[in-house]
Amino acid sequence: MRIGILGLGRIGAFHAETLSRLDVVESLVVADPFADAVTAAVERFGAEAVGSPEAVLAAGVDGVVIAAATDAHPGLIRAAVEAGVPVFCEKPVARAMKEGVEVLHAVRDSGVEIQIGYNRRFDAGFVAARAAVQSGELGPLHTVRSTTLDPAPPPATYIAASGGIFRDCSVHDFDIIRWVTGREVTEVYAVGGNRGAEYIKEAGDADTTGAILTLDDGTIAVVSNSRHNARGYDVRMEIHGFQDSIAVGLEDKLPLRSVEPGVTFPAQAPHDFFMDRFTEAYRAELDAFTEVVAGRRTSPCTVADALEAGWIAEACTLSLHEHRPVTIAEVRAG
Repeated sequence: MRIGILGLGRIGAFHAETLSRLDVVESLVVADPFADAVTAAVERFGAEAVGSPEAVLAAGVDGVVIAAATDAHPGLIRAAVEAGVPVFCEKPVARAMKEGVEVLHAVRDSGVEIQIGYNRRFDAGFVAARAAVQSGELGPLHTVRSTTLDPAPPPATYIAASGGIFRDCSVHDFDIIRWVTGREVTEVYAVGGNRGAEYIKEAGDADTTGAILTLDDGTIAVVSNSRHNARGYDVRMEIHGFQDSIAVGLEDKLPLRSVEPGVTFPAQAPHDFFMDRFTEAYRAELDAFTEVVAGRRTSPCTVADALEAGWIAEACTLSLHEHRPVTIAEVRAG
């Protein structure tokens, strides 16, 4: 098949490399505003370069991967759907929930498959955790703990346009909690602080946050996030049921040091980058997208799925600023 790629920054170039190695992908058609990025893709992957997203969609592609800047996502998703081309788009659907909802309404009845890039759904540990919950082997759940800690904050330009830590970082935890448990979040309470980079505080954001999520069956989920984790990139989940408890991320590259006497776990150099921790998951999600393009499966993460995680992020952002519990129903109505 012939796949288009819109955007060749860090993640777009990684997707191009992944797709170029899949047997089912015969050719890539790429576009990016930066000529050097296009030249690199042509030289490394034998990609065909065209001048614009519109030219990519008109080049006979079977599917398109959107890895452009967030503000471009809504327009590019709509353009691909209007062209009848299946879409893979990195999260988020849009910077603001109102615009995301508009995209959902515009594409909902199109019949064109859209997959949003929440890669943790393709990580082997999270897949196994979901299977354990679905099988009933844990019994009814009572507690979930989900953690995402970055080794260092992104640059000030990113922070200024990110929409805040809940919308660009915690949202991965929110999505995977929904996916693993099969439950919906009904209420949140969030707190945050800023004791690190001054530019994060100046942007009105927090660099370290905690959120308590109440799920619709009464399960309590605790989400912990920070821009400052000097030991590395730490992503984990614990799922506690009345019959058993399991964990994702307890492996030899876990960026956490035990001080128990005689304990050497973890044994390897810690993860220091999200693309290191989730390399195989990124590859698996694009492999899944080729199956979507081929018509062998439906989207494993729809626009509607992505918006559900977005509503949780909106509720946590409001809770942080107003120091109170916030229901998901409240932010939907607002």
